Amino acid sequence: MPLLGAAALLLSFDIAEEAIAEHDRWHTHEHLRERLSIPGFARGTRWVALRGQPRYFVMYEVEALATLTSQAYLERLNNPTPWTAQIMPHYRGMTRGLCSVTGSSGFGTGHVGLLVRFTPREGAAAALREWLLRDVLAQLPSRPGIGGAHLFESAQAPPMTAEQRIRGADAGFGWALFVTGYDRDALAGLMSELGKARFEEHGASGVVEAVYRFDYSLTDREV
Repeated sequence: MPLLGAAALLLSFDIAEEAIAEHDRWHTHEHLRERLSIPGFARGTRWVALRGQPRYFVMYEVEALATLTSQAYLERLNNPTPWTAQIMPHYRGMTRGLCSVTGSSGFGTGHVGLLVRFTPREGAAAALREWLLRDVLAQLPSRPGIGGAHLFESAQAPPMTAEQRIRGADAGFGWALFVTGYDRDALAGLMSELGKARFEEHGASGVVEAVYRFDYSLTDREV
């Protein structure tokens, strides 16, 4: 499968307008390198919104859920660098999820992606998961313009840390469907075809979507 682990840390957020350029320098030249040096972190990728909100979607692919509660990771979160402490107050509306990779189909990563976030209604998780795995993920990668599709389920709440105290408490991420490809029009039109109503019919609530462009990526082999 194209993902480099059985779990992922998903983050969705805005940055104060005046701090966007500095954030991108910090994220590229320090933060991703720091995170990818932690054992179990395999790849970090930053995406920027083309349509919808928030501005940023960041995904860290990790070996296992245990990586995200490891002592090595928590030590970084509780001892932010001076540059990190400078950037954290500029975060807006952070949602953060420690997620299992429930399903992954296709190969490679395209330069454009559709992110659909939602939460299963009480008692509907099994049916929603079955529909997404059988009728959505399995079919998408063979379509023109699309390369891969992935389903994530929030598995546990992130603990409070020093970084989070600086920027404010994070909201939970819920579930997410992330589809990447090479044709912007194909990805932009996919949600219209799938339809928010279909997600709701199969047990999803709070459905929101946005289209993102690939911005930057780093793997553990590069640090």
